[in-house]
Amino acid sequence: MTDTSITTPDTEFDWATRVLRQACAAADLDPADARLIKFTNNAVFALASAPIVVRIPGSAAVLQRVPKIIAVARWLARHGMPSVRLVEDLPQPLELAEHQVTFWHRVDTPSGVPQPDGTDLGRILRRYHTIAAPSFELPRWQPMAPIRQRIAEERVLAASDRHFLDDKCDEVDELLTEVEYRWPFGPVHGDGFVGNLIAGPQGAVICDFDSAAWGPREWDLTPAAVGQIRFGYSPNYHRQLSSEYGIDILEWPHFPVFRQLRELQLVTSVLPVLDANPSLYEQWRWRFTTFRDGETAARWSPYR
Repeated sequence: MTDTSITTPDTEFDWATRVLRQACAAADLDPADARLIKFTNNAVFALASAPIVVRIPGSAAVLQRVPKIIAVARWLARHGMPSVRLVEDLPQPLELAEHQVTFWHRVDTPSGVPQPDGTDLGRILRRYHTIAAPSFELPRWQPMAPIRQRIAEERVLAASDRHFLDDKCDEVDELLTEVEYRWPFGPVHGDGFVGNLIAGPQGAVICDFDSAAWGPREWDLTPAAVGQIRFGYSPNYHRQLSSEYGIDILEWPHFPVFRQLRELQLVTSVLPVLDANPSLYEQWRWRFTTFRDGETAARWSPYR
C-alpha cells in the first residue's frame, strides 16, 4: 500500500505522520490521504481509506491516560451512552516504541444536521452523571496534577513565566481545599464542553475521555460557563446547558475558584507540544498574558 499522500499542514507534524504510517502498517490499514483533523494534546488523523480515526498522544502526560481512556470508552459503550466507540477488532492500544495508538470509529455528520450545542451537552452530561459507576476504579479527580506535569514538560517558557505558573498552581491548590461541594463525588467526564461533542446520524456523541475521573459534578458544568466568559460563544452554550441540566453553575458560591482552575487548564493545556506545534503559540501567548495580568474580560479563541 502507498503512504505518501498524508495531508498535513506542514513539516511540523513529521513525527506524527511517521507514527501514523507505522501504526497503519501494523494494523493493516492504508494511511494514504489521511487528514490531520486536530493536534493539541493528541495528533488525531481521519483515514481516507476507512471510516477510522487514529489518535496519537502528543506528550508523556497524555500517554499515561491511554489505558483509562480505553476503559472509559468501553464502560460508556456498555451503558449505551452517546459516545465515540473504539474499533474493537484492532489492538487497543497499539504499542509502538514510546507511543500508544488508539483506533476509533469515525462519526460522520450527515448533511444538514446542525452542530451540537449546549442543550446536547446538558442532556449527555445529565445522563453521564446518572449511569452506574464502572467496575474498574476511576482515578480520583486531581486536576492540579496534570497541570503541574504539563508545566514540568514545557520547553518554551521564560523563567519568570514558569515562576508565575508554579505560584498560581499553589494558589489554586490551596483554594480547592476550601471548596464545599453541592453533590457527592461520582463519575465525571472532566472536560465537558461543546467542542467535545460530534454531530452523528442519531444525534450528538461525546468524545475525549482523557480527563474522566471520580470527582465533583460541579466541575462538568464549569467548562461551558468559563467558555462563555472567555470565548463568547453564540449561541450561549452555558445558558442552554443550564436550562437542560437544571443547574446554573454561575450561582454556586465556589464557581470563582473553579473558573481559575479551568482557565489555568486552558492556559497550560498545550505547553508540552508548543515546540512541536508552533502554530499554537500566538493564541497560547495571548491566553497566558491576559491570564497572568488579570484581564478577566479578555476574549480568547479556540486553538485551530
